[in-house]
Amino acid sequence: MLKAGLVGAGHLGKIHLRLLNESPKYELIGFHDADAENGRRLEKEFGYRYFEDFNELLSRIEMLDIVTPTLYHYDYAKKAIEHRLPFFIEKPVTQTLEQAREIIELCHESGIKAQVGHVERYNPAFIATKPFIDDPMFIEIHRLAEFNPRGTDVSVVLDLMIHDLDILLSLVKSEVKSIHASGVAVVSKTPDIANARIEFENGCVANLTTSRISMKAMRKSRFFQRDAYISVDFLEKKAEVIRMKEAPENPSAFDMIIENAEGEKNQILFEYPNIQPNNAILDELESFADAITQDKNVEVSLQDGTEALKVALKILNLIG
Repeated sequence: MLKAGLVGAGHLGKIHLRLLNESPKYELIGFHDADAENGRRLEKEFGYRYFEDFNELLSRIEMLDIVTPTLYHYDYAKKAIEHRLPFFIEKPVTQTLEQAREIIELCHESGIKAQVGHVERYNPAFIATKPFIDDPMFIEIHRLAEFNPRGTDVSVVLDLMIHDLDILLSLVKSEVKSIHASGVAVVSKTPDIANARIEFENGCVANLTTSRISMKAMRKSRFFQRDAYISVDFLEKKAEVIRMKEAPENPSAFDMIIENAEGEKNQILFEYPNIQPNNAILDELESFADAITQDKNVEVSLQDGTEALKVALKILNLIG
């Protein structure tokens, strides 16, 4: 078991604390929070040990889980590196590209493992559907959330769209060619709804729409590739794959056959990937434990997190 410590006991931090405490791969030593009153309250309510002195916590652990507001990611990551501790860091990886690149370089020099919390990589619907996605050429993504005052201190691009940017960049193996974007600040001081059209060097085009002022929640992605259409519902944990293949010579009465203008006949096949329920946050934390103890590559690297941040910042710059 890895001796784990956490910094940042807010809404998400409390979830991480519970999962670290329950996981057989970790021994939760304790946590630090800048709000001492909040820290002592959690210690009393849940029994997790609160360390008012962050350096004392660092001296007792083997990995650090950074779940603070993004503003503090850089400082806490540097602290972990100074203590030669592998660390899990929530998205966005840092506030700026310069900070992210410095952290990458420091980790490389020190041989320290780090993983970024892009949790949708562990969504069971995405995991089940990923093997079917092969060289998509058009991608349509909608991530809509109902209004919640928590999180409105940052743009919807860094709060929500960045999830989809990470998924997108993990699937399209090509450099970004151009980006067009627009957005509007409706109820907060930063954009609450945004749209981005991203064109890649290989010809793939992705259209992303993200809102945090929707009347209902939606997290759907649609992938179009040669002879296939793939739909992934990240919220409902559902997926559908529709593929075409050459029609059999003697189709049955139940086969769905279409014929194009050239007289070519194709059969339409419907597939529903086997989706295994999971706790995505627990899975990402435990996969990081395996990466440390088994000396494996992490699932979402600092470089991955930096690439998603780079595109997100370009979108924000275009929105203005």
